[in-house]
Amino acid sequence: MERTINNDLPRQVGQRVKIAGWVHNVRKVGQVNFLLVRDRSAIAQVVLSPEELQPLAELQRETVVEVTGLVQEGPTELGVELHQAAVTVISPVHDVLPFELAKKEVRASLPVFLDHAAVGHRHPRRRAVLTLSAGLMAAFRAGLQKRGFTEIQTPKLVASATESGANVFPVKYFDKTAYLAQSPQFYKQIMVGVFERVYEVAPVFRAEPHSTSRHLNEYVSLDMEMGFIRNHFDVMATLNALLADMMAYLPTHYAGALELLQVEPPRVPAQIPWIYFPEAQNLLIERFSLTDVAGEPDLAPEHERVLGQWAKSEFDSDFLFVTGYPMVKRPFYTHANPDDPAYSNSFDLLFRGLEVVTGGQRLHRYDDYLKAAAAYGYNPETFQEYFEAFKYGMPPHGGFGMGLERLLASLLQQKNVQEVTLFPRDMNRLRP
Repeated sequence: MERTINNDLPRQVGQRVKIAGWVHNVRKVGQVNFLLVRDRSAIAQVVLSPEELQPLAELQRETVVEVTGLVQEGPTELGVELHQAAVTVISPVHDVLPFELAKKEVRASLPVFLDHAAVGHRHPRRRAVLTLSAGLMAAFRAGLQKRGFTEIQTPKLVASATESGANVFPVKYFDKTAYLAQSPQFYKQIMVGVFERVYEVAPVFRAEPHSTSRHLNEYVSLDMEMGFIRNHFDVMATLNALLADMMAYLPTHYAGALELLQVEPPRVPAQIPWIYFPEAQNLLIERFSLTDVAGEPDLAPEHERVLGQWAKSEFDSDFLFVTGYPMVKRPFYTHANPDDPAYSNSFDLLFRGLEVVTGGQRLHRYDDYLKAAAAYGYNPETFQEYFEAFKYGMPPHGGFGMGLERLLASLLQQKNVQEVTLFPRDMNRLRP
């Protein structure tokens, strides 16, 4: 007998089937006992008499079992249950679980949960979070593929830092020192010269000594780069349309996870509102009395939060672009604003007051890269392979990097990105 997945049981009424999964719970109600078996699709209910349950009296939760039984209609979420069942233990469990998985929520502190994430992620709600993480990656891929982008995979061991010499993880590479890639920036720009439009879904590594609810030292970056643009607003327009597609993709393909978590993807405006960085600073000072933003080359988390609330109030938008960050705060490959050279053709996207995307227009002429390297005090020989692409002709181009965990945390309105990360890595955590 072939195994039946629990979600397929409603189509097997009157048939004898075999299911397999984990013992989610055992409930005893008078002379009737209910064995709940969880597989990748759903939780099935098996009805057992006291006599049928007696050999299984010592059955622990999370024991892996195989059950054969007759599918009958019943008052469960699936609308069916198994009767006349025979249960076979495949992998017994003898230890007490680190926390209860049969409750609606996992009742464990975040550190305790992460210490036992190998078990904790089995909980249906936690699994739904990870399912939506997979859904966002699938939606990102689908949205870019239909726009003519090609997926690439770039090296994660690199010879030099992407952004600067700081905040990188050195790695012993035979008789040399390599670094874990901070981003795929150099490579995706190079590949614009091959495909014009490229994207990547992959981990990146930042050796930033932060211990906050919004930072990880390893996270998944959703990156894209596109050629033949006019300026960064073309990149923003593509991102705008892509986000709309992604938020529409989830209910179509991941309705079950959204329903379990009681999440409705936000509406993405046809044109996400934007504000120029100097204007954002003035707004924060004049309307919200946040004078600490004056003269700063960047926005603090509190500034982003307030701007997010302002966008929701003024435009009914959960999203807001902040454009034109000061050049001193952007990497050397960033294109300056021709009309305001102290500021850049760059942007951040705030989602419910949290920065989830950074992007902009890049330099595309070889001579400009030599000047930028000199201005930043970099040795051009360090980047000679990267600069080679521009020596032989590159179109105006730009792109962005989107943090998967931050995007998901904002979607689920979680305050800590570790709540939505499979096995987070921070300053203190390298396990499990």
